[in-house]
Amino acid sequence: MKLQTSRIESIDVLRGIVMIIMALDHTRDFYSNILFDPLDLTKTNVPLFFTRWVTHFCAPIFVFLAGTSAYLYLSKGKTKKQAATFLFTRGLWLIFVELTIINFAWSFDYTFSFVGVQVIWAIGWSMIFLSLLVYLKPLYIGIIGILIIATHNSLDNIHVESFGNYKYLWAFLHEQYFFPYNNNSRFIGIMYPIIPWIGVIAAGFWFGTLYKLEFAKRKNILLLLGIACLLLFVLIRYSNQYGDLNIWTKQSNWYFTILSFINCTKYPPSLLFLLITLGIAFIVLAFLENVQSKILNVVKVYGKVPFFYYILHILFIHASAKLVAIVMGIQATNVFDNVNNQWGFGLTGVYVAWAVNVALLYIPCLWFMKVKQKRKDWWLSYL
Repeated sequence: MKLQTSRIESIDVLRGIVMIIMALDHTRDFYSNILFDPLDLTKTNVPLFFTRWVTHFCAPIFVFLAGTSAYLYLSKGKTKKQAATFLFTRGLWLIFVELTIINFAWSFDYTFSFVGVQVIWAIGWSMIFLSLLVYLKPLYIGIIGILIIATHNSLDNIHVESFGNYKYLWAFLHEQYFFPYNNNSRFIGIMYPIIPWIGVIAAGFWFGTLYKLEFAKRKNILLLLGIACLLLFVLIRYSNQYGDLNIWTKQSNWYFTILSFINCTKYPPSLLFLLITLGIAFIVLAFLENVQSKILNVVKVYGKVPFFYYILHILFIHASAKLVAIVMGIQATNVFDNVNNQWGFGLTGVYVAWAVNVALLYIPCLWFMKVKQKRKDWWLSYL
């Protein structure tokens, strides 16, 4: 059976879901009055924990589906050279945007005293990595990706301090790290080391071959794949031997023990982190096949313009938080950093702000989706 030539609706819907959830995490960043890590089991509560934990699905699904989209792009009559060129140049473009536009959106600091590199940075380097692999068969690309995902936790006990002058290279590869430069007046934060994200995008590329299959067979494979990932997660996690440096422990009550069990490492994402997030994603994708509803049609709009939405939602949420702070008579500089604890709302306020911001973002996203549908300019593929 030939590959579908039109956009695959279930992928757009899933991507739209994670984009909306992503906005919840960033709304919490800008609007919350909570000064501790929501995943800290000594301080958190169940609603707060899950408000943060559910957003863990965003980055792995975002990166994984970037690989799937790359495969689908190659399947639309593109040569491997054309695909490699596109992936390489788009990767460079994403890295540039992360270092400039996205960093400004986070801070509104035109001096760039702090530069943090996050998921768009990771996707950019992953695309460059994939541009080198695209000449291989999808099976081989997938195997390389899975091997990276499965084995990278063997590097967990190797730290930047072991590398002397090359510590920045190791941070770039496999350890979250913040370091000063320019006489300690500026800082760079490597928040998303590229390993294992390069493996995630490679596995996602191979995953795209499922969309050569007929609907019923693909749905069954997605279900089995998702269940297998979750079972593997439980087995490995229970052993506390491999796959995550953050071991789980028995807590004072059963439900906090469950929270400890599912609380896995995101920076960089552990094998267990990826098993539980992508495992659930595969099951959701299976149930989204051929499902139609008005709500999903709205969600799909966000999923069709993910990069446009990503940039816009950070700018929009940050600006709206600043505006609300000004209206309330609070110094706008306290937004996000909140060093004096003068700003922010509880979870109810965060959820209200999230709903309002996402709803308002629908209008520009719908406009841009229609622009991309009507026009075929080459530069639109980079947005």
